[in-house]
Amino acid sequence: MKERLSPNHDARPADQPVDILVLHYTGMQTGQAAIDRLCDPEARVSAHYVVEEDGKVWRLVPEARRAWHAGVSHWRGHEALNGRCIGIEIVNPGHEWGYRPFPAAQMAAVAALCQGILTRHPIPARNVVAHSDIAPDRKEDPGEFFDWPGLAARGIGLWPDFPEAVPEVPVDEGRLRHDLATYGYPVPPPEAGAAAFAALLRAFQRHWRPAAVTGRADAETAARAALLVSSVQNAR
Repeated sequence: MKERLSPNHDARPADQPVDILVLHYTGMQTGQAAIDRLCDPEARVSAHYVVEEDGKVWRLVPEARRAWHAGVSHWRGHEALNGRCIGIEIVNPGHEWGYRPFPAAQMAAVAALCQGILTRHPIPARNVVAHSDIAPDRKEDPGEFFDWPGLAARGIGLWPDFPEAVPEVPVDEGRLRHDLATYGYPVPPPEAGAAAFAALLRAFQRHWRPAAVTGRADAETAARAALLVSSVQNAR
């Protein structure tokens, strides 16, 4: 692991656990450009770690300090999550600059880094999240190419045994909203409109149904949300 300490951090709130792990992509044209920005005091953004495409890991902020990566964020009733989370930036140009699959060497390094973090902090599996999970109205990362099942196979996060095919039947939107909120998502109220709910569904699908990021409340999306809720309830 290499180190390039960013000036962009401050003290975590007292008596608050570090119980969320947030995975991002850098969304810039090069890894070097991303690291330079995360270390630029004028940018006022940072993350604890950056993982390059060849698997090289950079430490930018000590885990004991609050890095500035989550922004306006919500998860499981908590807001402004920087104080309680670890942030990993994964080098990828993102949807703006030519989004592409994450190389195997990079994913192996991400998995090893996450495993170490999970030994140091009480982060439950459902709190290993995408940036888009906690800010669905404005973020897409790390996106539909990210290998969540592979991480789950290594004990990082969740990936239930989703059914391969779900009959297309009418969806109870109220139940779907309830399941998404129960799992942890910041579900907009119905009066926020269809576009706000579609943005949330796209974020959910990027993580849990990457083959169909449509923003539609279809039967398979609803079934996957229900199975996630069942999985965490049965794990208690």
